[in-house]
Amino acid sequence: METIVLAVTPRIIKKNDAKRLRLTGIVPAVIYHKGEETVAVSVNELALKKLVHSAESHIIDLQFPDGKIKRSFIKEVQFHPVTDKIIHTDFQLFSAEEIIELEVPVAVSGESAGVEKGGKILIILHALTIKGKPEDMPDHLVVDVTALEIGHSIHVKEIPMTAYSGLQIMDNPDAPVITVLASKTADATVEAAPAAPATTAS
Repeated sequence: METIVLAVTPRIIKKNDAKRLRLTGIVPAVIYHKGEETVAVSVNELALKKLVHSAESHIIDLQFPDGKIKRSFIKEVQFHPVTDKIIHTDFQLFSAEEIIELEVPVAVSGESAGVEKGGKILIILHALTIKGKPEDMPDHLVVDVTALEIGHSIHVKEIPMTAYSGLQIMDNPDAPVITVLASKTADATVEAAPAAPATTAS
């Protein structure tokens, strides 16, 4: 998994301070770790947006003005209900041997049998929560859809994890992740054959 450096600046929480920061392109955030005091920081909105909307998950090195680096990952992101802008972010610190839970994007591999027959593939869960050591976390979780037929789905419990040793999917085992829908063409009824000409008795 790729590590990205993100600059952060410590901040003092004041009334209306978060609103003022957002107006200047800065997102308020907090950094926390079990057993440690939560630290309030601010981060550049554009830099954060690139990470949040990336197709891959990342380990994030939070860099403070004094050069100090703290390794983390994004635990939670809050969006504005109307503009969809990022309004707050939680970063969680971790140690090398610590077991963490991280959202990892889903990637599709192979050409689905259902797609070849005219179906359309649909990713229902674009990310899955993976539990394990940070060093074992993948950039994305690859799911092979080669055998997936129209009207069928791959559920969480059906995703093989042999390529991801030491990792565990924490989502509902029965939740569908990927499905193949019938397209309008494939789902259309066969056109009615023209009526046979009427026969008359001789």
